[in-house]
Amino acid sequence: MKELTNRTAAITGGGSGIGQALAIELAREGCHIAISDINEEGLKDTVKILQSMGAVVTSQVLDVADRQAMEDWAAKVAKDFDGVNIIVNNAGVGLGATVEDMTYDDFEWLMGINFWGVVYGTKAFLPYIKEANEGHIVNISSLFGIVAVPTQSAYNAAKFAVRGFTESLRQELEISDSNISCTTIHPGGIKTNIAKTARIRDVDMIPVDTDAMISNFDSLAMTTAQDAALEIIKGITQNKRRVLIGKDAVVIDFVQRVIPTAYQRIVSTSAKIANRF
Repeated sequence: MKELTNRTAAITGGGSGIGQALAIELAREGCHIAISDINEEGLKDTVKILQSMGAVVTSQVLDVADRQAMEDWAAKVAKDFDGVNIIVNNAGVGLGATVEDMTYDDFEWLMGINFWGVVYGTKAFLPYIKEANEGHIVNISSLFGIVAVPTQSAYNAAKFAVRGFTESLRQELEISDSNISCTTIHPGGIKTNIAKTARIRDVDMIPVDTDAMISNFDSLAMTTAQDAALEIIKGITQNKRRVLIGKDAVVIDFVQRVIPTAYQRIVSTSAKIANRF
């Protein structure tokens, strides 16, 4: 999908971070924008920015884990804009806990947003995008959809699942000779609020200082949300199968390719050493 002017893009998690930055950059490319988020104040902020740019925008307070709400929103976007070309399933949350200490409620909460939210968004918007006969589906996985690390089993499970789901869909669309395509996005550390809103459980294996974790994440995040948004747009216009965002994502992807199982021992050994100090 090379032309973005006068196309309609829907973005979940549009109230902050990558979602907000992507709404702004797509608007600069001439897209009409429909954004959703569970955070009403964040949505209002994004709408104000887009309106100041002269963009055509609608917004919807939405929990992506609610299938009916997602289907209703997709229908509304298609009606409001007389069609839709792009859906970016971006909304996501974090959870830090070992498998043993993680509650089922926490696991289901994360999967509802990070995995089922992607599935619902894809299936709700796909028929409308096919009707437009031109479009793109963008599903946000993660660096942790490439490698697994301790205390991130739920997040890993969701992001690995998003990767497999999207890659399978891509092949189905190619087999059908569709004018619709999709891309999996694997961001590394991005300067967003995900660490601040994550659920963190104290565990004996890896002692957690929540304030220190957030501070460390902010300092180590290598890529801005705007840079991430620009890479995603490039992925759409160049019809890339997947997009690695940030030098950290590129390096870790390379390591996983070279030592696809041995990296796990390196991670666990490093965690053991760190835990002694």
